[in-house]
Amino acid sequence: MTLRDLQSATVNTYRQFHAPGRLRGKDNVSSSLTEEELEILNEPRETDETDVVIVGGGPAGLAAAIRLKQLERETGKEIRVVLLDKAPDVGAHILSGAVIEPSALNELLPDWLESPPKLLTAVKSDKMRFLTEKYAIPIPEPPQMHNHGNYIGSLSEVVKWLAEKAEDLGVEIYPGFSVNELTYDENGAVTGIATNDMGVSKTGHPKDSFQRGMEFRAKVTLLAEGCHGSLTKGVIKKFDLRKDCDPQTYGIGLKEIWEVPEENWREGEVSHAVGWPLSKDVYGGGFMYHFGDRLISIGLVVGLDYKNPWISPFREFQRMKHHPFYSDVLKNGRCISYGARALNEGGFQSVPKLYFPGGALIGCSAGFVNVPKIKGSHTAMKTGMLAAESAFEAITCDSTSSKPIELINYEESYKKSWVYKELYEVRNIRPSFHNPVGLYGGILYSGLDTLLLKGRIPWTFHHKTTDAAATETADKYPPIDYPKPDGKLSFDILTSVNRTGTMHDEDEPVHLKVDDWDKHTSKAYPKYKGIENRFCPAGVYEYIPDSSKPEGVRFQINAQNCIHCKTCDIKDPTRDIDWKCPEGGDGPKYVLSK
Repeated sequence: MTLRDLQSATVNTYRQFHAPGRLRGKDNVSSSLTEEELEILNEPRETDETDVVIVGGGPAGLAAAIRLKQLERETGKEIRVVLLDKAPDVGAHILSGAVIEPSALNELLPDWLESPPKLLTAVKSDKMRFLTEKYAIPIPEPPQMHNHGNYIGSLSEVVKWLAEKAEDLGVEIYPGFSVNELTYDENGAVTGIATNDMGVSKTGHPKDSFQRGMEFRAKVTLLAEGCHGSLTKGVIKKFDLRKDCDPQTYGIGLKEIWEVPEENWREGEVSHAVGWPLSKDVYGGGFMYHFGDRLISIGLVVGLDYKNPWISPFREFQRMKHHPFYSDVLKNGRCISYGARALNEGGFQSVPKLYFPGGALIGCSAGFVNVPKIKGSHTAMKTGMLAAESAFEAITCDSTSSKPIELINYEESYKKSWVYKELYEVRNIRPSFHNPVGLYGGILYSGLDTLLLKGRIPWTFHHKTTDAAATETADKYPPIDYPKPDGKLSFDILTSVNRTGTMHDEDEPVHLKVDDWDKHTSKAYPKYKGIENRFCPAGVYEYIPDSSKPEGVRFQINAQNCIHCKTCDIKDPTRDIDWKCPEGGDGPKYVLSK
């Protein structure tokens, strides 16, 4: 069976078995597999050979694929490039603000504006506000947040457009295939990937629809999974890629798309705000972008290094929209979609070693987001291009060496690039908010650094701990009494999840791995009082009253509500939750619809 045949079978299975997410309880994987079932589950995989396999169809992965094929045309040296993405359609799992800086796009496709992506709107004005509970006070924008020459749009639409460009050049793109496994040679070097098996029941038995995963053996494997990918976690640990850098720190971005009346819409306006509803010791801020045809992209980013376990980023976002700064724009409008996604915030000092034997990390897999700019697609694309150039040179050179390819040139090229310079200049901005007065001290230092010092200083602030470790126990803080949603500006979590289009097979293994739910409850609940329910923006985790349990509650995972934000894998203070890719095609389907 070819991958095209498997893809066709996967699509048919997806349509037959997937249904909108709703709450469900614990899955118990059976150990009573028959010999015949074990034989089916362990039958040899079909294999295919390629020069480069790319995992992830976002800006970095597609930019790398395009650049590889451009080099093929420039040199006449053929190279096979395969790109796999877990979304059912390219772009369906892509979520961003998004104000797009076109610097990397200009380099990759200089004539891109002759036929641009859909819904792209040139930025016409910027404004920055400090919010109190009732007022919006104008404050100066840092230079990095000036958006002249940038574009507001849907990053999902940009990615779809890039995928068309890539396929035109000969890139083989296969959406709907999840990858949880890298393959290795006898010396531990990466030799490619294996796609997930399809059609396994929630008890671990092969169903009638079972399809064994397929293996791609590649000279170079590029991981472009986005923020906190499951394969990336594995290679960082296996090859100790973080030994010379700070821990990565993250934020969660929550976003809605609204259609508003003409009188409320200001084409090309970009607004950012700090302050309310977040307290001074919580990093984050809101955004509101006017684009397309009377469309508003509104959202809140919350740094996941917050200490108070009673905080709910989702409910802070819902509360935020009632501020007049936002509500005056949204009134009489209609919310048409919702989404949430973790994003890298560590910056320069949290970038790991970029290459390993047989492959490399590109884009947000490594963490190139420029936090003060609130942008990362341009740096993701550029690092994808740099890795592609290094990979092409290594694959097409006349070397007779049998050793695995190590993209040392990619790391060197990054350190000579504008990405490195850009991140270095702002390296102290995000960690400067770790100070006794929180937001106010961070704003003061950031203003000094961005306006005068511009990173030309002999010191570098550091991220000293992970976001999970930063979490304090619930007894140190009073519970937060959030207002109830009104159904007009603010919404409950299940209404919002329904707007993500998320789908998962009712009968598949839970992809959120917790080894022992009862042990997790005994560790987590007494200290953090249900933090999982609050940090998750999709209602995946619950503690249900149960008098038969020692803590009086029962932990439940509602896996098919998952919108693949990865927050649980980052923020869980017990470090029990391990996010893995579910079956290919599962998860959210981010689209703009009216």
